[in-house]
Amino acid sequence: MQPPEKHQELVRGVFQLLSARPENVSNFVEADAIFGPGAKLVYKHLATLYFVFIFDSSENELAMLDLVQVFVETLDRCFKNVCELDIVFNFNKLHTILDEMILGGQVIETSSEQIVKSVEEIARLEKQSSTASIIPKSISDRFSR
Repeated sequence: MQPPEKHQELVRGVFQLLSARPENVSNFVEADAIFGPGAKLVYKHLATLYFVFIFDSSENELAMLDLVQVFVETLDRCFKNVCELDIVFNFNKLHTILDEMILGGQVIETSSEQIVKSVEEIARLEKQSSTASIIPKSISDRFSR
């Protein structure tokens, strides 16, 4: 894990690099200067959001672009036209979506529909377990008679 200052420096560097690019250029960027030799970025710019994946030369560029597209589609499905506030106030859901797509650095799911189903099921189970634990068993038994 990097110190927050280094993390912010990297984020600033990526934003400066991407925000200066014209709209009609490739979504792939060599990022050697920021992340070291062989590093590449693939990104999707949607309204005021930039979705950026960083990868090395061992990954297929088009597969990474497709992964970004699936991620953005899934966010749009989960949040009904995703915006900054959705991400800020629902970062746990965003991480759940990523966890359903990627596990241990390996892509495990690329179907936006399947990812949404899994995220909804996780939310349902979390809600069910949190409501069940609020009422102690002895009290709930009294009212169920």
